[in-house]
Amino acid sequence: MPAPARLSTLDRWLPVWIGLAMVGGLVLGRFVPALSDALGALEVGGISVPIGLGLLVMMYPVLAKVRYDKVGAVTGDRRLLVSSLLLNWIVGPALMFVLAWALLPDLPEYRTGLILVGLARCIAMVVIWNDLACGDREAAAVLVAINSVFQVVAFSLLGWFYLTVLPGWLGLDTQGLDVSVGQIALNVLVFLGVPLVAGFASRAIGERARGRTWYEERFVPRIGPWALYGLLFTIVLLFALQGDQVLARPLDVVRIAAPLLVYFAVMWGLGMLLGAQLRLGYARSTTLAFTAAGNNFELAIAVAIGTFGAASGQALAGVVGPLIEVPVLVGLVYVSLWLARRWPADTSAPAIPPATPELADAEEGASR
Repeated sequence: MPAPARLSTLDRWLPVWIGLAMVGGLVLGRFVPALSDALGALEVGGISVPIGLGLLVMMYPVLAKVRYDKVGAVTGDRRLLVSSLLLNWIVGPALMFVLAWALLPDLPEYRTGLILVGLARCIAMVVIWNDLACGDREAAAVLVAINSVFQVVAFSLLGWFYLTVLPGWLGLDTQGLDVSVGQIALNVLVFLGVPLVAGFASRAIGERARGRTWYEERFVPRIGPWALYGLLFTIVLLFALQGDQVLARPLDVVRIAAPLLVYFAVMWGLGMLLGAQLRLGYARSTTLAFTAAGNNFELAIAVAIGTFGAASGQALAGVVGPLIEVPVLVGLVYVSLWLARRWPADTSAPAIPPATPELADAEEGASR
């Protein structure tokens, strides 16, 4: 394995930069209220334009790295696809429902907000965690696309079931949910459709004009760092926008954080264990784990604000989602890389994967 000195400063200190971005966003939101007001005003269809731009910048480089000619091999892996559907649309929402009721029985607004987070399956930031952990890029693209389709179809239905039907069956309090399919479809289109089309077009045009070697050895390394720049920019804006709520109710944030911590750890662990049992290999097991653990906090926040109001407890629970998810999943990236060194030798995973995608590209080029 190459010496760590070959890593860029951004990659070596990524957890530090993410922590600083979170703190910086909270400070900006607290002490520069005009910035928070401006960000809240720049919305189209319930989507914050600056945050949307940050997510597009974040996702485009990763989706531009995907070898789309290999996607067919992923779609033929029924073990991976069925496992992902099971974890994302049955286990994940049910687990969050149980955790929300078990740990927040006296806080119905926060409980409802957490259930919304559990229903919003990840279609954006998971591509970053998967890439950093050296997961299967093609598999991630396929699973994210499947989650997008299911999200449009199933989010409203599952919201009705987990907030109204199931609590009624169990004799618990019920909550309504008013969210349109169009609102969910717009969210999917912006956060997945645009960067997916751009990434596919970049590879098709670049390889046709200059060849795959130039595309992967010259173009991809140049755009690669922008994924992390976009991630940091998005984190700053998210926490600047909601900084007042987070800082004004620190004890509530702790209460909300508890079920989230359990949820992220359990979902990631289930994904890795299931991948190992099915002998999917390290790369696809990692992809399965991160797509199961991540959530579409943009959608959860938008729905909570649109249904219950920006100052509601439901909206605060949605905001706390990325506050907990970002550092936890960054930590799980490092756990994944540690596990890769001990993954069974008969899988498709390399014995010691590179620490970052950029390093992986550099090593691949050096071996030619």
